[in-house]
Amino acid sequence: MIKIIFLNKKNKVEIEEIYKNRFYRGNSIDDLEKKVREIILRVKKEGDQALLEFTKEFDKVELSPAEILISPEEWKEAKQETKEDLLKIIKEAIHRITNYHLLQKENSWFTTSERGIILGQVVNPIERVGLYIPGGSAVYPSSLIMAAVPAIIAGVKEIVMVSPPSPKGKMNPYLLSTAKELGISEIYKLGGVQAIAALAYGTETVKKVDKIVGPGNIYVTLAKKNVFGEVDIDMLAGPSEVLIWADDQANPQYLAGDLLAQAEHDVEASAILITTSASLVEKVKEEIGRELKNLNRREIIQESLKKKGKLIIAEDEEMILEFINYFAPEHLELQIENPWQILGEIRNAGAIFIGAYSPEPLGDYWAGPNHILPTSGGARCFSPLSVADFTKKSSIIFYDKERLGQASEKIASLARLEGLEAHARSIEIRNS
Repeated sequence: MIKIIFLNKKNKVEIEEIYKNRFYRGNSIDDLEKKVREIILRVKKEGDQALLEFTKEFDKVELSPAEILISPEEWKEAKQETKEDLLKIIKEAIHRITNYHLLQKENSWFTTSERGIILGQVVNPIERVGLYIPGGSAVYPSSLIMAAVPAIIAGVKEIVMVSPPSPKGKMNPYLLSTAKELGISEIYKLGGVQAIAALAYGTETVKKVDKIVGPGNIYVTLAKKNVFGEVDIDMLAGPSEVLIWADDQANPQYLAGDLLAQAEHDVEASAILITTSASLVEKVKEEIGRELKNLNRREIIQESLKKKGKLIIAEDEEMILEFINYFAPEHLELQIENPWQILGEIRNAGAIFIGAYSPEPLGDYWAGPNHILPTSGGARCFSPLSVADFTKKSSIIFYDKERLGQASEKIASLARLEGLEAHARSIEIRNS
């Protein structure tokens, strides 16, 4: 069910395959992207009419233009259907995630260290942002919280949400109740490529946004890729993944539970354990089989573990560190004896969970850091979603006449070095 492999200097080809296996691959991706472009073009040209047709085709729901936007009646129904004890937990999660992201807020700054010169940077929020939240038969209030909280802290004035309708043409009451707690009132029953296209280009009902954030499937990811430039996006995320580094003192039951939790996401999810202990691997494999019997998504988990799950026995710790930094996991768990001592050697990871009592679901729902993270090796150059993703910066430059005069000859020389005479004259005429 889940493959055991050995990590040493002789099997680098297989290790390369583990890295590449996380990506969506094959000729089918080209076919999907062609279809995605066709949908985007139709929404761009036909507006609401295309939205309604694609919603009927893909979500099996017939809506009128007036039903795309959540109505006052639906807000009332959601309030009635939401259990107060669960709403209380959602509120506490919002509070904890808000407290963490408040620490990320950047302020404008100015420096006057030289007389006659003022330099600085002004930080402004993006004006209008669209949040894509997966939906339909599932519900992800945690993803809404993670996408919305940093935008709110950044000061974004207009935050809108899109999410696919259920087969009954409704939106999950807990998603709506979470949105209400966050102060988001502009919500559209739209999913998939058509939702991304509507946010990027606008329709008769949906007003264009400046940036789109939030997780989605391969269609949503390809749609975000194709509208980038028309709007900004957060990142191009692939299937979710966890890499767990454990030693022979780690609890096999905990490790199996964390691997299964990751595999539960999707058949494309990667759940990988790496260790130097062969005996630990055997124990974890046994625990996986035992625990799997009790899980309601076991078919998805079994397929995920078969396709992308790995139990890796490494030659030594040096090779483990090398593999971690090469793999650049979305989620990295350190269930080893001295995790804090090794932390400085880990350069590439989206989120790092330290110790036996910091499992990955803690970060999904509760701890505070964002769970919208770079995947598929993206942690080499991308960061978790943060307040900075919802701001833009303007540079400030002021020179008085004396200071410009002192620098004029040097600036003009640089301009002429590049063959830009008008640039040089722009400087010099102020000293004539």
